[in-house]
Amino acid sequence: MATVTLTPSFVKSQLHCPPDKKRVEFCDATFPGLYVEVRATSPGQGTYYLRYKNMQGKTTHVKLGRTTELTLAQARKLAQSTKAEVLLGADPQAERKRQRQVPTFAEFAHEHYLPYVKPRKRSWQRDACLLRCHLLPAFGDSLLSSINRTQVTQLHTALHESGRAPATCDQVLILLRRMLNLAVEWELLEQNPAAKAKLFNVDNRKERYLSDEEMSRLLHILKTDRNRPVCLVILFLLSTGARVREALRMRWSDVDTEKRSWRIPAENSKSKKPRVVPLGNVALDVLRAARALHEDPEHVFLSMRTGKPLTNIRMMWTRLREAAGLPDFRIHDCRHNFASVLVNNGRSLYEVQQILGHHDPKVTMRYAHLSPEALQSAANAVSATMGSLRL
Repeated sequence: MATVTLTPSFVKSQLHCPPDKKRVEFCDATFPGLYVEVRATSPGQGTYYLRYKNMQGKTTHVKLGRTTELTLAQARKLAQSTKAEVLLGADPQAERKRQRQVPTFAEFAHEHYLPYVKPRKRSWQRDACLLRCHLLPAFGDSLLSSINRTQVTQLHTALHESGRAPATCDQVLILLRRMLNLAVEWELLEQNPAAKAKLFNVDNRKERYLSDEEMSRLLHILKTDRNRPVCLVILFLLSTGARVREALRMRWSDVDTEKRSWRIPAENSKSKKPRVVPLGNVALDVLRAARALHEDPEHVFLSMRTGKPLTNIRMMWTRLREAAGLPDFRIHDCRHNFASVLVNNGRSLYEVQQILGHHDPKVTMRYAHLSPEALQSAANAVSATMGSLRL
């Protein structure tokens, strides 16, 4: 270490390391803490540093820049502003170290987020798809700390302008918001730039339930079609309001025919909590028919072709609903229809909520569609109390 008065000419011509040393520091006599480090491997040039003590009293060095990048005057000005930050309680070197530890969005997604959600979220593959198609192309190479609200809003808008459905655009934004919330929770970010970004919130709910005539057509197909196992699954969904995934994973050990109940284990339930579904006469008839089709002591619904448990009935359902003249009736609409039938027959929303396994009654209200006939009957009930008026 040598203390000298740094001048532009000194920096230009005197930056050489002694033959017996690998590096040397030239400390500025006019600005305490500022020095130039010169290495034997780079004669004629060096690096400006500022030496200071942090709040813990530890001597720390922060790099200001190369002599080929900064003039001496610029280095002194930068050292002065940095020293002012230190006096106000900042630690520039610690901040730079923290910034270097901030991952890119792609690194965060692959090394932190996906490993976290895979064992915790059944729909993590949907997240992976949204990441691959939308978020990684937009933010993959960006540091988490560099993503701002403007960029988030621009992506959300651009997706919509490209023809994506508003619901899809909102799913992308919700996923990004969730990921950045975790980054804040794990102390990789100070705040979430997507937190206040506005969703489109377009109501895309479909109110589709069967009229009596449509139900009659569908039941005829389900009773007569050759693929009995799939037909029995659909009948079971219509009579219990269960989710198709729950029904396909059903085991005989979960059924109590004497108590007329079916216990759905936590691992098969969307809420990850066990629940008990009451079984009506039709549901019990379906189970008896399924038992007559095979002798498997464990699984309820088996494939006709493979003899193994059914895992996906989407293609067969498409054929069945088209045969019944119901091309727009989705398999999940069986659950909608079940709730609507209950409500239209005077059952309370609380009862429907318990059977469907909803924790939030607002979710149940989405399924509890009242038919026009039921609404008309309600209106007529008021008229009946008013009597006949001659106006």
